[in-house]
Amino acid sequence: MPVQIPDDSDFSSFKDQCLSPDGWVSRYSKGGVTVWCREEESRSVQKLKMRIVCKDVTAETLYDVLHDTSYRKKWDTNMIDTYDIGRLTANADIGYYSWRCPTPLKNRDFVTMRSWLPLGNDYLIINYSVKHPQHPPKKDYVRAVSLLTGYLIQSNGANCSTLYYLTQVDPRGSLPKWVVNRVSQLVAPKAMRKIYKASLKYPEWKRKHNPSLKPWMFPEQNTLPCINVSELTVQRADSLENIDESGLSEEKQHSDDEET
Repeated sequence: MPVQIPDDSDFSSFKDQCLSPDGWVSRYSKGGVTVWCREEESRSVQKLKMRIVCKDVTAETLYDVLHDTSYRKKWDTNMIDTYDIGRLTANADIGYYSWRCPTPLKNRDFVTMRSWLPLGNDYLIINYSVKHPQHPPKKDYVRAVSLLTGYLIQSNGANCSTLYYLTQVDPRGSLPKWVVNRVSQLVAPKAMRKIYKASLKYPEWKRKHNPSLKPWMFPEQNTLPCINVSELTVQRADSLENIDESGLSEEKQHSDDEET
């Protein structure tokens, strides 16, 4: 299936999903973070939506934090590796991300097309998985599939913002029930709080690290090699390895994995 770069209607649809309460069931609401779940036809593919209000953080700062790969390595402790592969347009690129899964599950990785759009007081970033001929599945990782993942950032005045995160990922495997519960009750809320804390510290960090370099805002700064969209295809889940991890038991986690 050919890859389509998202247009305004795709961003509008994503925003509507973030803001609409229809069909969502609240699974967690505590300390300013809310998590909703929505089960689709396949029980292995769960749709999650999260929201956090970020006081003392502007919408633009949140947008920068979510784009800045160099800074992400400072705060995203679930990340094993991430790098940009190439650019498609002024507001679309291809990237790689690998994620540390709860023990004893195998770690997952993704190759995704990411697209972004500042829209009035809102900022949107969305991605979905693609196949790139030079970045096939790797040994020791399960290549997972992002069906739709992204962020909606809304400004709530001069120095406050709200962040929505919506994700629908096929992990390419049958996961045990404790993993599904753990994601909605612990992993997701913790990830949202990490983004918030990272955003509070970002302006000071950025002043010391290439403060004027923001290729997501200024396309002329982008030095990534150009990729033709014809080189890519949509990553179909059924073409990837599917593993059964449903019988794995939860192992005791380190204190770093406890809710903060």
